This record gives sequence, C-alpha cells and structure tokens, in this order.
Amino acid sequence: MEKKDIIMTSLLTKDKGENGEERREEREEVGGEKENMQQGIGGLTLADGLADRGPKALTPGSAQQVSNGFTTSTPQSPKEGPRTAACSEGTSSGSGGATGPFVPLGGLRTLVVQQTTLERPRETWSKKMDFLLSVIGYAVDLGNVWRFPYICYQNGGGAFLLPYLLMAVFGGVPLFYMELALGQFHRSGCISIWKHICPIFKGIGFAICIIALYIAFYYNTIMAWALYYLLSSFRPTLPWTTCTNSWNTDNCNLYMSTDHNVSWSNSSTSPAEEFYTRQVLQVHRSPGLHQLGSVSWQLALCLLFIFTIVYFSIWKGVKTSGKVVWVTATFPYLVLLVLLIRGATLPGAWRGVVFYLKPDWGKLLSTTVWIDAAAQIFFSLGPGFGVLLAFASYNPFHNNCYKDALVTSSVNCLTSFLSGFVIFTVLGYMAEMRQQDVDAVAKDAGPSLLFIIYAEAIANMPAATFFSIIFFLMIIMLGLDSTFAGLEGVITAMLDEFPHILVKRRELFVFGLVCVCYLGALSTLTYGGAFVVKLFEEYATGPAVITVVLLEVIAVSWFYGTNRFCNDIQVMIGFSPGFFWRICWVAICPCFLLFIIISFLAFPPEVRLFHYHYPPWTTVLGYCIGVSSFICVPAYMVYHLLNAKGTFKQRLLKSITPEPSTEQQRNFIVTNAV
Repeated sequence: MEKKDIIMTSLLTKDKGENGEERREEREEVGGEKENMQQGIGGLTLADGLADRGPKALTPGSAQQVSNGFTTSTPQSPKEGPRTAACSEGTSSGSGGATGPFVPLGGLRTLVVQQTTLERPRETWSKKMDFLLSVIGYAVDLGNVWRFPYICYQNGGGAFLLPYLLMAVFGGVPLFYMELALGQFHRSGCISIWKHICPIFKGIGFAICIIALYIAFYYNTIMAWALYYLLSSFRPTLPWTTCTNSWNTDNCNLYMSTDHNVSWSNSSTSPAEEFYTRQVLQVHRSPGLHQLGSVSWQLALCLLFIFTIVYFSIWKGVKTSGKVVWVTATFPYLVLLVLLIRGATLPGAWRGVVFYLKPDWGKLLSTTVWIDAAAQIFFSLGPGFGVLLAFASYNPFHNNCYKDALVTSSVNCLTSFLSGFVIFTVLGYMAEMRQQDVDAVAKDAGPSLLFIIYAEAIANMPAATFFSIIFFLMIIMLGLDSTFAGLEGVITAMLDEFPHILVKRRELFVFGLVCVCYLGALSTLTYGGAFVVKLFEEYATGPAVITVVLLEVIAVSWFYGTNRFCNDIQVMIGFSPGFFWRICWVAICPCFLLFIIISFLAFPPEVRLFHYHYPPWTTVLGYCIGVSSFICVPAYMVYHLLNAKGTFKQRLLKSITPEPSTEQQRNFIVTNAV
C-alpha cells in the first residue's frame, strides 16, 4: 500500500558546558514541542484510560499502549543497544512527568513518525445531529405507531408501562449502548468487527445481513401500500368514504358521523376496510399462501418509486442519508403533534384515552404481559440488526456514545407513548360514532389499525384530504428512515469486509442491493402478498435476530471480556461504565434474551390475517426461513476451525482470540533512533 511518512524531529543537543538551568529549559522546550506535535496529529490515547495523567515511563521491556492495544514503542535493532532505551526512559519522563533520570546523549534524536495512508479515509457524519436523527429515525418506526398502542391496551393499559420500563432499563438500553460503543471503538461493520472481538463468531455478521435482506423484502411493501393511499388522497372525496365503487360489496355500510339511521352489525364492513382489502391488497383474489396469484402492477410501481427514493438517499453514504433524515425523522413528529391536537378535540376522544391508560394490575401476574414487554422494547430499539454498529462506526472516536444511547432510547420510548394518545383518541371517536365499546373498534392490530381504522376516522374529519395526505406521508417517512438504516448496515458490513473490491464501486453495489431487495419483494406484491408479509414478520426475522443478539452479548461479555470492553469505552469517552452496566451485559441481558426465545418456542404465535388461518405447513416454512439466516453462525464456526492451523486446542484458542487492528499502529508510531 502506497504511503508517505511525515517525520518530525526533536534534537536533544549534547551538553557542552551549558549550566543546569539552560539544560532544564531545553528539556521543557522539547517536551512542549512534543506535546504540540502530538496534539496536532491526534495524539496518543492510553489503553488504561489514564491519558490525562500523562504517559507511563517506558522501559526496555515495556511498551506504552494506544487505544486498540498496540504499542507506541517497539523494540529496536540490536545495534541501538541500551543507549536507546535510556534515552527513551529519559524522554518519557521529560514529556509525561513520570519519574526517571534524563540521560542526554550526544547526537541522539527522538523520532515521532506519523504514517498516513493514501487510501480514502473512513467517512464520518457531517454533524452530530445527522447521527442522532439517523438513529432516532431508525428506532422510531412503524411499530411505534401501531404495535405499541395495541400491545399496551391489550396487556393492562397503564399497568403495562411498568414491565415495559423495567425491560427497557435492564434489557433494551444496555444492548443499545453496547452496540453503539462497539461500532464506535472498532469502526467496523457487523461482519469485519468480529475479528477484533471473537473471530469464531463472525458468522453473526453474515446472519445479520441475511436478516436485513428478509426485512427489506416485506417492510418496504407496507410503504408501497401507504404510497397507494397517498396518491388516492389527492381528490375531493376520499375513495374509502363511499360504498358505490367497483370493489365494494353488499355488506358495505356507509357509516359517517351524520348517518345516525345506519345500524352497525358484526357482518358490516366499512368502506375503508373494503378499500384496503379489495382494492389495495386484493386479497379476495387469493385463497391463501398456496396460491398467491399475480403481481399487482399498481403496487409494483409504488414499490419501485419507494426503492428509487431509497437508492438516491443512501448511494453516497452517510453524507447524503444524514441530510435526508433531517426531513424524514422530524416530519413525523410534526404530524403526530397535529394529529394529537386534532384527535383530542374529537367527540369521544376521552373514552379512547381512558381505555388506553386505565391500569389492570391483575394482568401483571400473566407471563404474556412480560413477554410482550420484552419483545416490544427489543424490536423498538433495534439492537442486533447491524444498524447501530454501522452508524456508530462513522462517529468521531471520542464521541460520547453513552449520552447518545440514553438520549435516543428515551426519545424512542416517549414517541411510542405519544403515539398511543394519537391512536386512541381517534379510536375513542370511532367508538362514540359507532356506539360501540373501544375494544370492539380496536380489535385490529398491525397495519390494519392504520389503513382501516385510522383511515376511516380521517375520512370523517373536516379537511379529510389534508389530514389523509400528511398522515400517509408520515407513514412513508417513518418507514424510509428504517429502510435507510437497515440497508446501510448491510452496505457498511460488506464494504468493510471487502474494501478493495467494493469501496470504489459503492454506487454500483448499492444499486445491485436495491435491485435484489425489489426482486425479493415481488412475492409480497401479489394478491396474497399480505399473507407473505405476515409470515415474514412473525417467523423470518423475530426469533432469528433475538438468537443472534444473544450470541453477540455472550461473545462480547464472556469471550472478549467485560473488563476489556469497559476499558475500550473509557478510552473513548473518558470514564468507564459502572457496575450496573457490567451486570446487565454479563447476566441480565442474556437472561432477558433467553426469556424471549424460550417464551416464543413455548408459546408460538397463532398466526391469522383477516379470515385466513395459517395452516401448519406455513409454520414449518416460517421456521425454515428463520433458520436459513441463523445457520450462518454454526456454519462459519466449523469453517473457521477447519481452516485454522495447528492442533484442535490451538485452533480453538486462536478462534476466540481477538485479532489486533493494525490501522492505528500504521498511522502513528513513536520510535527512537540514532
């Protein structure tokens, strides 16, 4: 690799009769020059985090450490002999304040060599807010709007907040903090980072990339549905407000707030429900997963437009995506605030709020409540998808990732809580309008809550077109943030793993990745595509990513070592994580994740969508899709052990020993020479 060396020399002149005062002044001046030079080129960071006290004295048998565990002084050639070591000791005492004799030797020079590579340096965020908004935009997604409110009222209302907060404090936030710190310190994606932690677990990185692809196959389809709604909103009368359209059935009941003579029965369907199921999804044309039908060309065009936006937002890296999130991450909050104010002024809104927050303390005795709380906070914060590692790797080395973790995770949880008010004020209004209980109105979860219940409520509001446009714009932007992040995690991982092939071809690689995601999503655009989306959501990603994160925590806490990890954090931010974080990483987080996995296996979800109950063979298919990503972990372990050299014990020892990164050693070397 082509390099250039910048050599800065401080000359220690031989004593030729000058008095001791002049000699001391000269040593102070030399020490000051060295400090200035080190500050100008980034300085040295001590592995034990004591840089503010000055470097340790160097002896011939010891070497000063830098942040990633490398020496700043290497043994010299035999020709240098003890004179070099003596000068090294004297120089360190003069500059660092450590005790030790100063031995001025004639003609001896201390060389501070900085080697700078001509390769392209690692990209960084333009501003700190670019990073924060990207992380917030990733964590705050569609699940905050539809999943949290539904799970909250289903599991005891206000009482659910207690297990939710406990799971966040002891499980979600520590995992969130751990991934930000790992990515920032090692400055690598989710694949190449493992050679610096525990090489045998490198398969985790490949599994994460496959899981991210599966998510991209179905997650963006939901945004395509929202785009279809958005385009349908640009008309004076919203199409899901009437029963006179070609897709409507005889069961359609036009139940506007002014139609008091219309009675609502269990067989009745609203115009919004029929627009969603019969016009947008067209699920009535598919009997189930065994016969999906043809691709809907309208949804195919909508998804193509979504992926076009995604490509031109991430093709240049975080420099471009960091600017896009200023719109996509902030606009949803503005819309949520507008909808909250509008919803609070609707008749019956208080009924929805009471239903949302009324505590049912008896439900806390049910294990289902705690399982749902753990799963919700885990999928809401989103560790284990490689995104936090990728985003943090573009941070400055000394960025305060501890503060970032607390701020972004708090914003995420508060957004979920706020979204509950936005949803349930409208559900209370719908219950008042239909003269039903709130739980009868709120029976739908997932996308149906947004595309049926909320869409119908918007249609009954004054200025319905305006509220419909901003609402579905919000849905699209919430989804875009998460898609940017998910694909950036894959891109960063692949570029760091194969830099010589892909770094200079980033735009082409991103284009190929987006094309693969679009082709993989075609099955979700068929008439039975909604069934495929539900299958992916329940089986393909959830259990696999939780198992992957469990292995990640074990690898970092037990193999890499909590003490070493905490020392890394101390090097970056100046203080070491406290006892609470250490206990969480070593014991509580693994138990937290194991609890979710066992609960999922013991109580598999009963999957149904609309009136379609998934047959048993679909459960097997779902687990096969999930295992297809996780299988990378044991497969790479076997591959790594077979390709290593030596006895089995030597191979095993080498496979769990972190490989040192030579980047910082190359970029900054302090040596002594005559």
